Amino acid sequence: MHLQFCSPTCRLHNARDLLVGCQMDSVLLLFSLWAVSGSVFLQTTAEPPEACPERILGDERRRTCPRPCMQDKDCGSKRQCLCDGQCGLSCVVPGRTCPWPLPPGSNSVASLLSPTPSFSALLEVRCVPGYVLPSGLDAAIRRCQGDRQWSGDDPICTESPPSLRVSCPLPEEVTQTFSINGTTIHYTCLSGQLVGNSENVCTEELTWLYPHPICQRVWCPPPQEVKQGHLVAVLKTEYEVGDDIYYLCKKNFLLDGPNQVSCQPNGTWTTIPYCRARCPIPAERSRVLIGGLKRWPYDVTDSVVPHGENVTFYCKHPRKHCSLLSTQTCFDGQLSAPSCYLEPTWLQYKLFPHRLVSEIEACSPTDLEEPNEFLPTPSLSQ
Repeated sequence: MHLQFCSPTCRLHNARDLLVGCQMDSVLLLFSLWAVSGSVFLQTTAEPPEACPERILGDERRRTCPRPCMQDKDCGSKRQCLCDGQCGLSCVVPGRTCPWPLPPGSNSVASLLSPTPSFSALLEVRCVPGYVLPSGLDAAIRRCQGDRQWSGDDPICTESPPSLRVSCPLPEEVTQTFSINGTTIHYTCLSGQLVGNSENVCTEELTWLYPHPICQRVWCPPPQEVKQGHLVAVLKTEYEVGDDIYYLCKKNFLLDGPNQVSCQPNGTWTTIPYCRARCPIPAERSRVLIGGLKRWPYDVTDSVVPHGENVTFYCKHPRKHCSLLSTQTCFDGQLSAPSCYLEPTWLQYKLFPHRLVSEIEACSPTDLEEPNEFLPTPSLSQ
């Protein structure tokens, strides 16, 4: 691509042509960078909805709450059904903004944590050294609400007690990286993993007992593939803490575990799920119990049951003309009949169906009390 760079020495006959030419080159450059920046592997169409609290105002001073809703169609064309803090699901104009910048606070500094002060944006209000909030913390997070106001009351920073004032000097990179309180300080990384001592003490010589630790940035490696499953995520070589990915199973397979996994602060993913196979029912000419119902295997779709399903078989008492129950569980495509089960012959099935073990009378409790090593463990299924 040939890029034309504009400078005061450009010689064009018309100033408007110069501006248009520069703008077009810039657009082409940005489009090219966007096109090669990454690829998406089976990207989802929408993020899963997060839990939203019920409409309970609590202690927050909300002048009004927007109209409640359950979905976007409850809100008309210009509003969306979004979670609005303690107002719960509400009809909100996503593009509305909260006041920014804020007027200078007394003994506090406000900084915007989001790109714009629009709905759901976050800002941090931090007290200057030597001052704390009523909660005892030195910072508070506020959120832009649907009423165009920042959540919570305006933070008021008051002078901290003398026992909590830091008397040893602190470099700027420490105050901007860690949450610090008191002459004996406890380091907590605002992001990343702490490397070094998590505590420090200001000595009588007004020096710190230990070197200040550092916060090392943590990444998670690409998530592992799941057999018979699909990975739904933006394809990257490294993932930041808090990034989420999702798993889906192929048809006829059941997800065993969470469908959403997250990158943890220790650089590992939360529990990775499995995609489990269905199990063929190892019986053809005898009824079985599935989900509490007595059914012929050929009446079950494809004669298979999903992973985790219990199947109860009918076994004949070794000495009496009655039936016993024995239950097996499908696990990832494997379901075996109990050792006591005997598959009826074709002649038994065709000529004497009423004499099949699954059709005769069940054994009584007294029959089960007889000690016999060949009796199966009684099943609670009925």
